[in-house]
Amino acid sequence: MTVTAVGRTDPAPVVPRGSAIPRDADPGPDPMNSVLGKVRPILEAFTAEDATLSLAELVRRTGVAKATVHRLAQELVVWGLLERSGCDYRLGLRLFEIGQRVHRQRILREVAQPYMEDLLLATQETIHFAIHDSLDVVYLEKIFPHRGLNEESRVAGRLPLYCTATGKAILAFSPASLFADVVRSGLKPFTRHTVTSPGRLRVQLERIRAEGIATEAEEIRLGYTSMAVPVFGGRASLVGALSITAPTYRMDPSGHAVALRAAASGISRSLR
Repeated sequence: MTVTAVGRTDPAPVVPRGSAIPRDADPGPDPMNSVLGKVRPILEAFTAEDATLSLAELVRRTGVAKATVHRLAQELVVWGLLERSGCDYRLGLRLFEIGQRVHRQRILREVAQPYMEDLLLATQETIHFAIHDSLDVVYLEKIFPHRGLNEESRVAGRLPLYCTATGKAILAFSPASLFADVVRSGLKPFTRHTVTSPGRLRVQLERIRAEGIATEAEEIRLGYTSMAVPVFGGRASLVGALSITAPTYRMDPSGHAVALRAAASGISRSLR
C-alpha cells in the first residue's frame, strides 16, 4: 500500500505513447469555467435594441452567477469594453474602436462605399453590402435616403442566408455544403412569402447562378423587395453581395439590375 503525505498531490499518471486514453480521462476544461468563457456571454447579452442592461438582467441572460457577473463587469468597465450608465451597464467605446480595426471588413467597406453612394444617387433606394458568416449575412454597410428603409437591417446586423437577396446571392455561389447546412438548420418563415421549401430554394439558387442576380420578394418584410448580385475579389473569390431594397411597387427590375451590376463590377475591379 502506498502512503501519500497530507497536502501533497501525486503527479498524473503517464500514458505510454500509442496507448488508448482511459474512458474516464478528463475531457478538458469546460469553456464556461474560463474567464473568457464567462466574459463572452456578458458582452453578447446586449442586443441592438439594448441601450443598457441591469446587473440582474445580465445574470438572467448569461446564466452566470451574480457575484461573477458583477466582478467581471467591473473589470470590463476598467478595460473600456463596458461603461456604467447609472446603476446599469452599456457596451463601451473601446469595443467600437477595436471593431474598426478588423482589416478585411474595413477594407471591404472602404472599397464598396463610393460605389454604394453612386448606386444610392442613381436609384434613391436603400443599399446594402453584406458578407457571409455561418448561416447568416452580416451587413458591413448600409446607406439609405430620407425615404429609405431604416428598419429590419442595420450595420453589423444579421439576417438568414436563405431569405435575403444578399444571402441568396452568396448561397448560390458558395459550396453545396453550405446549402445543406442551411437546410439542416431549418427554413423559418418571416412572412407568408418566405421560401421554406428546400426544393424551391434550390431552384431559386440555380436561376441565380444562371442569371447572376438574386431577388427576394417580401420574404423578410411585407411590402419590400430586394435585388442583389455577388461581389468577387482576387482570384474570383466570393467576398460578399451588394443589394438594393425598395418598396415592391417602386422596384424597377430592369433599371435597378443594370445599376446594381455596374456597381458590383466596380467594387470587384477595385478589390482585384
